[in-house]
Formats: sequence, structure tokens, C-alpha cells
Amino acid sequence: MQPNQEFSRPDVFHPIGLQNPQHQAYRILQVGFVLLPIITGVDKFFHFLVNWDKYLAPVVNRMVGGHGHGFMLVAGVVEIAAGIGVALKPTIFAYVVAAWLLGIIINLLLIPGFYDVALRDFGLFLGALALARLSAAYSVHTANK
Repeated sequence: MQPNQEFSRPDVFHPIGLQNPQHQAYRILQVGFVLLPIITGVDKFFHFLVNWDKYLAPVVNRMVGGHGHGFMLVAGVVEIAAGIGVALKPTIFAYVVAAWLLGIIINLLLIPGFYDVALRDFGLFLGALALARLSAAYSVHTANK
């Protein structure tokens, strides 16, 4: 190596393009966090995947006056909106999804036997945070500024 040869540094902005691994990671996360909230949100109404009501902690059900199913339907609408938001404005809505997942994790920790699901959702929470950070560099809205 020559004395003046530079190393590639992580703080150097890389051009946006399909050949760029960082941009690929951003797009993979974005597609995932558009589809997953929309799919789970829609399924709150149809229960094709699972009966989502079983994931609501009894204490939360009591807090909403025993209207757990109605609460889950509202949650479905929020999830659909969050997924659409990630498609349109990931710099903001990736943080919304992360906050939503944090609420889900807290709820799941209140139910014995669902700690494994809470741990999985913690992984999704970290992915949503990674998307939020990557969107600062790769979001179409950010790149056009």
C-alpha cells in the first residue's frame, strides 16, 4: 500500500444506485416495512394468518373497556397507514413503525408465554430503526434536497 492511498470510509456518501450495497439494503428494508405492516394490518380484519386478538394483553384489554377486538381493528388501520407512510415518507414513518413495534413489545411482555414473539418483534424494531437511519441518505425525498 502506498502512503497516500485512502481507505473507503463509512462517512463518505456513496452514490444511489442498484449496484450500491447500502442502497440495496435500504430498499430491502423499505419494501419489507411497507408490506409487513399492510399485510398484518389487513389481516386484523380477516384473521387469515392468526387471530390477532390473542396477542392483546389482558391488562390492555381491560384498559380499553373489554373491547379488545375493536382495539385490534384500530391497530390494523394504524398499521396499514404506517405501511403506506413508509412507502411515501420513510424518513418519518420508519420511526413511527419503530415506535409502534416498541408498543407491541411492551404489550407482549405483559403476556406470559409470548416472550419469543416479543424478541422477534425487537428484531423488527431494530430493522425499522436501521431503515429510518438509511432513509436519511437514500430516501427520494432526502436525495432531492
